[in-house]
Amino acid sequence: MARRKKVYEGKAKILYEGPEPGTLIQYFKDDATPAATTVPMVEGKGVLNNRLSEFFMAGLNSVGVPTHFIRRLNMREQLVRMAEIMPLEIVVRNFAADDISTRLGIPEGTPLPRPIVEYYFKDEKLGTPLVAEEHILAFGWGNQQDLDDIVALALRVNDFLSGVMLGVGIRLADFRLEVGRVWEGDFMRLIVADEISPDSCRLWDMRGLETPDREGVMREPAPLPDVYTELARRLGVLPSNVTHTPKPTLIN
Repeated sequence: MARRKKVYEGKAKILYEGPEPGTLIQYFKDDATPAATTVPMVEGKGVLNNRLSEFFMAGLNSVGVPTHFIRRLNMREQLVRMAEIMPLEIVVRNFAADDISTRLGIPEGTPLPRPIVEYYFKDEKLGTPLVAEEHILAFGWGNQQDLDDIVALALRVNDFLSGVMLGVGIRLADFRLEVGRVWEGDFMRLIVADEISPDSCRLWDMRGLETPDREGVMREPAPLPDVYTELARRLGVLPSNVTHTPKPTLIN
């Protein structure tokens, strides 16, 4: 078997040259990505994230939201379109959590008046800082049409994901997107790239919130337990050869 050429390796994925021009093979690793964790791997995470990202990307394609996803190849790999990735992370927030609560003094869990789209410059050495539209325009990371298209794309993704999650008892507090440019002849368009998985979403469990605890206090939404396996189970996308649903195992 010919050795594949690696194009890029990040925390959670490896990209290889694809079998046809303009394609890549995206391989999902088990490495943990949250900055707060000190554990380097979560066994089985890559398999589940591959299935989950396929589910969301294929769903977006089916409702007319363009993505880089073409098809899943095996347990850990999928074929995707090659795209020029913009140097931005786009975050859509539906509820206050984490840094927006800290920055603006909003209690965590507070519903926001409307979905808020934020931009972060992709530079880990700088801590992926929050940037304004003016920075994006001034430094040439995108033009005004790009920004208009990003907002429209992000809000359509938010509508789709929020509805899907609500249907299985999950609140989508916020999520992160990456956007890429592709050319179709002389026409350039923006598409959703990278992945959509628990690594890029903040998910809160809504099931059982109508039942008070032993002290009679109504519970607040909490992070989804065993998020990779539980989300895959609720969405019905666990690999077909899995006959039980063990949670991913932390590897020291």
